[in-house]
Amino acid sequence: MDNQARIERMRSLLTESLNPNHLEIIDDSHLHAGHAGAKSGKGHFSVIIRSKKFEGMTRLKQQQAVFGALGDMMQTDIHALVIKASV
Repeated sequence: MDNQARIERMRSLLTESLNPNHLEIIDDSHLHAGHAGAKSGKGHFSVIIRSKKFEGMTRLKQQQAVFGALGDMMQTDIHALVIKASV
């Protein structure tokens, strides 16, 4: 799967699970060329997400919610993920 397809899948999973009012997914893979994770074919991404579902959650719980929404992609398609989550 190429990174554009990964981004679309990530967008779908995050939207379905967290119903964000703002979602940006940035492909940072080019910044990691030659890195061990890049060699595996997995991508490096940043996610900026705002969702009312994060209300009352600690930062850790917000990140766990994002990881949970992405499910198996964290094992199969994503090597590194920067998360900026807020309500």
